[in-house]
Amino acid sequence: MTYYTHRLANGIRIIHKPGSSHVAHCGIVINAGSRDESKAEQGLAHFIEHTIFKGTSRRKTYHILSHMENVGGELNAYTTKEDTCIYASFMKQYYQRWFDLMSDIVINSVFPAKEIAKETDIIIDEINSYKDAPGEQIFDDFDAIIFNNHPLGRNILGTPALLKSFKKETILRFIDKNYVTEEMVICSVGPIEFPVLIRMAERYFGALPQSSRKNERVAFSNYSPTSKKVKRKNHQAHCMLGSHAYDSNHPLKTSLILLNNILGGPGLNSRLNMVIREKHGFCYNIESHYQPYSDSGILSIYFGTEPDYVDKTMSLIYKEIRRLCENSMGSLTLKRAKQQLAGQVAISFESNLSEMLAIGKSMLLFDRVDNLEEITQKIDAVTPSMLLEAANDILNINTLSTLTYTPK
Repeated sequence: MTYYTHRLANGIRIIHKPGSSHVAHCGIVINAGSRDESKAEQGLAHFIEHTIFKGTSRRKTYHILSHMENVGGELNAYTTKEDTCIYASFMKQYYQRWFDLMSDIVINSVFPAKEIAKETDIIIDEINSYKDAPGEQIFDDFDAIIFNNHPLGRNILGTPALLKSFKKETILRFIDKNYVTEEMVICSVGPIEFPVLIRMAERYFGALPQSSRKNERVAFSNYSPTSKKVKRKNHQAHCMLGSHAYDSNHPLKTSLILLNNILGGPGLNSRLNMVIREKHGFCYNIESHYQPYSDSGILSIYFGTEPDYVDKTMSLIYKEIRRLCENSMGSLTLKRAKQQLAGQVAISFESNLSEMLAIGKSMLLFDRVDNLEEITQKIDAVTPSMLLEAANDILNINTLSTLTYTPK
């Protein structure tokens, strides 16, 4: 598995993996997300992701949305707490068509007032829809508990009142501060020669002046465990527990990824799924998640269940956590866990789109990308003592926070 990298004179980085498919995937990932907003700007990064497609100095909305779709391509974008990505999948012969559109969107968007008003209503509708899904909203509310009064704890969508306050000048000011060349990566997986890709990047992005981040991110500190119960008009109880966790550069990050996979990862044989769903039948969905950020992280466990089963389910979760904190894992059990995680990673690499997005994010954060063999080596290097250390650091029952939505 070979990745090719290059840096333009203005600081924009390029990473490419050659492919043999008839379909290519290419995008630009920008190191700017909701954590880069001020309190008055909450929701702005996501708002820009919507409005950036609504007209440029060369194209109207219809022409932007049709440019790749007319040749069977798929145009998309997303916003996270730390980055924004605009990308497309298309037939291999349309690379230049995509570069022309991608650069136009990133460089020449004009953010018409009528489109800003229209997208404000659309995102408010998205917020209202999201509020009707407690199994989704509880994740953001739990983030707010863990990252108390810190930008990482803010909802990406923002609030209706703040959305209505955004103007073109607000958008352009945020872009000027955060859409800088030193924090941009063009990522590609597809059947194109790397020198050709570089020439396209030079042609369409090379004229951008070099720029670097104007505002420094403030790292989160002072985590304090909190427990909270909220009455809601739900049929089920929705519950979360977890803690502040390792950042993306922590030496025990891989150990925590493996630990999370063992505890409540996507495998049907995770400990929480086997005990709480399969053995006791207390809930349909129980899962754990570990999300590292550039300077912080969060590990959380979510489940939805009948109100009468909340305490019993919590008790069983604590029991499984204690097992991980107190008992060193046997060599055979650890070997199986490593094989499972390595297999899941390998399967994820089978999706060229997923890989394109992953290598772009990795290049943005670390200025390098681990291939599958290197990732597997990191997983293999995890020892029982490293798992115990990670468990006691992050899953100490005395330092866990909890949030419960209980039916009225």
